[in-house]
Amino acid sequence: MSQKLTPADLGEPDLKVAGFQLWVHGRQFPDAEDYYDGNWLRVTAHCGASGASVWAQGAILTVTDIAGFGDQCAAMLSGGTNTAALDPLELELKVSLEAADGLGHVRAQVELSPDHLLQAHRFEFAVDQTYLPGIIRQCAEIVEEHPIRGQQDREGV
Repeated sequence: MSQKLTPADLGEPDLKVAGFQLWVHGRQFPDAEDYYDGNWLRVTAHCGASGASVWAQGAILTVTDIAGFGDQCAAMLSGGTNTAALDPLELELKVSLEAADGLGHVRAQVELSPDHLLQAHRFEFAVDQTYLPGIIRQCAEIVEEHPIRGQQDREGV
């Protein structure tokens, strides 16, 4: 990143999971209506804990990644699964949630790097299932703001 940003510079994040924050700035290809190009988002991602602060930005995930993460978190909340992951094709970012026990404790792991070829940064957080409704709502709001394009491109695939 060319300038030193802080979360305060960007305002409220669109998605927050423990020490991870994500801001969505818009579509990478605003005029693209197809599934493959039309769903890429320009984002800024930050994760920080215990004196560490890592940033990444660019077209590193899609609105379908966000929608899938929200759906997985909803399944986790209902007891249908023990895991959820925001795991885009681009390797700069991954957020994983895993039930840690039967008491509602959840282990959150964030992998974030502005240069995945030369760096690796991993953060772990202990949260609980009460975080899930907020994550689900935030993902739904992002999808509502940036609806999935080109669903017909995926039919029959």
